[in-house]
Amino acid sequence: MDNLSAEVEREKLKAIGARNMLKSMAKQRESQQQQLVGLIHEKKTQLERYRIQLQSLEKTEAEQRDFIDQFILQK
Repeated sequence: MDNLSAEVEREKLKAIGARNMLKSMAKQRESQQQQLVGLIHEKKTQLERYRIQLQSLEKTEAEQRDFIDQFILQK
């Protein structure tokens, strides 16, 4: 009888350990997902800044090309 109760207790502890490990893994996954969502938001914000910067640089380039073309035509 003692062997059976000891075996039951071991299995019970193994089950509790497995359940705790699954809970821990779920929390880690949730935390990782939140980090990734934050990173995606950060990268989207950075991409928008780069798009705005590109538009500005393209506008400046066009203005400079126009200036150069006008300067060449005046000569």
